[in-house]
Amino acid sequence: MTRLRRKALVALFLFTLFIFGTMMGLRTLKPSDGFSDLAPGMDFIGDKSERRRLDVKDVVVSPGQFHMGSSDTKVVFTKSDRDYSIFYDVHIFYYLWYGSPSMDNKYIHWDHVLVPHWDPKIAASHAQGRHTPPEDIASSFYPELGPYSSRDPKVLESHMAQIEAAAAVLVLSWYPPGVADDHGEPTEDLVPAVMDTAHRHSIKVAFHIQPYKGRTDQSMHDNIKYIIDYGKHGAFYRFRSSTGRVLPLFYVYDSYLTPPESWAELLSAKGSHSIRGTPYDGIFVALIVEERHKHDILASGFDGIYTYFASNGFSFGSSHQNWKAIKAFCDANNLLFIPSVGPGYVDTAVRPWNNHNTRNRVNGRYYETSLQAALSVRPEIVTITSFNQWHEGTQIEKAVPKKTVTRLYLDYLPNQPVHYLEITRQWAENFNKEKDKWLM
Repeated sequence: MTRLRRKALVALFLFTLFIFGTMMGLRTLKPSDGFSDLAPGMDFIGDKSERRRLDVKDVVVSPGQFHMGSSDTKVVFTKSDRDYSIFYDVHIFYYLWYGSPSMDNKYIHWDHVLVPHWDPKIAASHAQGRHTPPEDIASSFYPELGPYSSRDPKVLESHMAQIEAAAAVLVLSWYPPGVADDHGEPTEDLVPAVMDTAHRHSIKVAFHIQPYKGRTDQSMHDNIKYIIDYGKHGAFYRFRSSTGRVLPLFYVYDSYLTPPESWAELLSAKGSHSIRGTPYDGIFVALIVEERHKHDILASGFDGIYTYFASNGFSFGSSHQNWKAIKAFCDANNLLFIPSVGPGYVDTAVRPWNNHNTRNRVNGRYYETSLQAALSVRPEIVTITSFNQWHEGTQIEKAVPKKTVTRLYLDYLPNQPVHYLEITRQWAENFNKEKDKWLM
């Protein structure tokens, strides 16, 4: 009798363990039932031979892949010194805010503070202070390049080689000259170096305009003029609109912080300082977080909507289950819908209280599930969050196993450091083939 009781208890324990494991696995792939409280916003590849700058004779437009009235994303470039192409309908968010003592005399962003919860009672139960690189960095993963500086030319070269391998457009996180996020320092002076390095790898660069103190429709008018001056550069990205116009494309982060009536002064044809029909016109894409934002985006005069966050279920916009409805709204109102996907999400290295928004990578399955969800709504463009947002664990940049006295970092094992770059390229190719079918 005792033996049967023992066997029954063992069986019950194993069953319970199986159910727990299954639920944790599903958690990484399914959206949460409701809207989660928003966390405060962040409100080396082997040396290759020197590539020639893009030349007319190096460019091949794939047959049937340039359509009037479609976007320039359907143009596929093939260079004679490599055996693969770059597709311009996949855009990857890229950050320039990192610093290290060798280039910047100190660590920047790798030593990020542990952001306290807004509720003092919750904040008191979590660690405080800041990280102490190089052993303790503000990320749950550890970069193959170590805690690098974005100013290091070797780092830029490595990054562009990795993005080239992933076959995508680089979307540069941008602040005006002399302005930075709350935890960093100005980096606008680095943009020419990014553009030059990107151009050597046939990568196009678009801009992700960040919120900054005093950002208004008026200041944005000045920002747009400033950025469009980069338009003479061969790496500057342009998009062919539905009217056939070829225009720069801008992502505007936290666009909802400015009222629709203010945006309309800039983005509607009758606005007091409208850029429509001027040399500074463009395709402007706003961030949707809450459902109501889609109506504000339409009233503002934006040309499209993107979702940014890589945590499925984190917001209305980032929830895969809502993308079909958002796409329908966009189609009905002549707006682009650009869903954002990522390989996973874990920001507890900077927000230790935000574990409920963690999305495990499951060796790439979460990423592929997200990519499939994006392709299922037939978007014109898909964005990847991110190449190197290490704080939020959304990076596809190469990471390596790392263990220190106080930290055990997550890694990509049993896969190689290039795993997420390879997945990105594979899905970029799939996306390109699928778009050809949609247009038949």
